[in-house]
Amino acid sequence: MSGCVAFIPARSGSKRVPDKNILRLNGHPLMAYTIAAALDSNVFDAVVVATDSEKYAEIARHYGAEVPFLRPAAESGDKSPDIAWVEMALDQLEAAGRNFESFSILRPTSPFRLPATIQRAWKEFSEHGHADSLRAVEKCSQHPGKMWVIRGGVMHPLMPLSPEEQPWHSSQYASLPEVYVQNASLEIAYTQMVRRTRSIAGNIVLPFLTEGMEGFDINHPEDWMLAESYLSQGSAELPGISKTPYPES
Repeated sequence: MSGCVAFIPARSGSKRVPDKNILRLNGHPLMAYTIAAALDSNVFDAVVVATDSEKYAEIARHYGAEVPFLRPAAESGDKSPDIAWVEMALDQLEAAGRNFESFSILRPTSPFRLPATIQRAWKEFSEHGHADSLRAVEKCSQHPGKMWVIRGGVMHPLMPLSPEEQPWHSSQYASLPEVYVQNASLEIAYTQMVRRTRSIAGNIVLPFLTEGMEGFDINHPEDWMLAESYLSQGSAELPGISKTPYPES
C-alpha cells in the first residue's frame, strides 16, 4: 500500500463563477496552482484531478496531474457529497492495483495554498498518530454567538449556551470563546475512514490553522477581484509554475 494520494476536485458546473476552476489567474488556469503546490510539496505518491470534463482533464494533464477517470455526472453536481466521489475515486484506483493509506483533498479554489502549507499540514497529521483526519480551519470573523434563527416570527440565539448575566449576542467579540470555521484549503484523512465509516473525516479531526492567505477561497465574483487585488498589492503569493501556460482557446 502506498502513502498518500492528493485528490483535486474540479467539476465543470460552477454556477456562481462559471468555469472558475479553469479561469485565468496571473496567466494560468486556477487549478494549475493547486496542481503545482501538490506536486512541489513532495508529500504525495500521486496527484489526481477528479473532474467530469475532458477539457478540464486535458488542462490538468498539461500541468502534471493524473486524470485516470472522469467523474460521472451524478457525482458532479453542486449538491453532490464529497464522500460519493472520493469513494468512487478510491475504488477506481484500487481496481487498477493502486492502494493508498491516506488521501488529501485540495480544492482548486484556494490558489494561495503553497507547497510549504501542505508540508506543514502533513507533518502535523503524520506525527499525531491517533487522528482520523486533519482539516484546515481559521478563526471565524462572524461569530456564531451573534447569530440567530427566526421561528414563529421571533429570534432565538443560534448558540443558546451563553451565560444569562452576559449573553454572547450582547458581548464584545474579544470576550467571546474562540470559534473556528473550516476553509477549503486542505483535508487529509486515512483511507480506512472511508471504508469503515463512509466518512471523509472520521471522528477524531485535527485542526490545521491556516496562516495569512493560505485559506482564501474563491467562490464568488468578488472573491476573484479580491484575489487579483491581493496579487497586485503583493499581499498574497501563488505557487510557482514551471509549465508554459495552457493555450487559450
